[in-house]
Amino acid sequence: MRQEQAFLEAFDQHADALYRHAFFRVSDPEKARDIVSDTFTRTWDYLVKGKEVDDFRPFLYRTLNHLIIDEYRKKRTESLDALLDDAEVPEGAFDELVEGSQEATEFALDAKQVHELLDEIPEHYRVVVVMRYFDGLLPAEIAEVLKESVNTISVRIHRGVALLQKHAADKNL
Repeated sequence: MRQEQAFLEAFDQHADALYRHAFFRVSDPEKARDIVSDTFTRTWDYLVKGKEVDDFRPFLYRTLNHLIIDEYRKKRTESLDALLDDAEVPEGAFDELVEGSQEATEFALDAKQVHELLDEIPEHYRVVVVMRYFDGLLPAEIAEVLKESVNTISVRIHRGVALLQKHAADKNL
């Protein structure tokens, strides 16, 4: 009964953030909703089997991340830019997230520019930067989700931000 109540609380606390993360990664609102739904379904199935979850936030993000990777592996016929255009993400949608980050960049970008810059950095940097600055996860939480050391995650975040800044400077953004 305790795990059921914790699950319901985790749903209330994290569903919106998980959706934003999934939407940002897959650029399709319908797929993002499906992935988040699958995340909670798999988590519930895990609990029904008698297993326990100590901290739902990293567990949910890890499950979500695996489902997003599965989605990426499916054959895609549209580019991310086309999906972003179809989703009608407004310009400036991510400005406050970039400006509020700990290693804040000194520029404001619209959503399309952010997506273009993120597409230019390697996936292992992109994932941690998104989790850190768009989802607000701490390096320790990201490390738990990705099953890496906190030091490795911190280095990837730093290098990812540096690459973003370099690409933005190269494009005069």
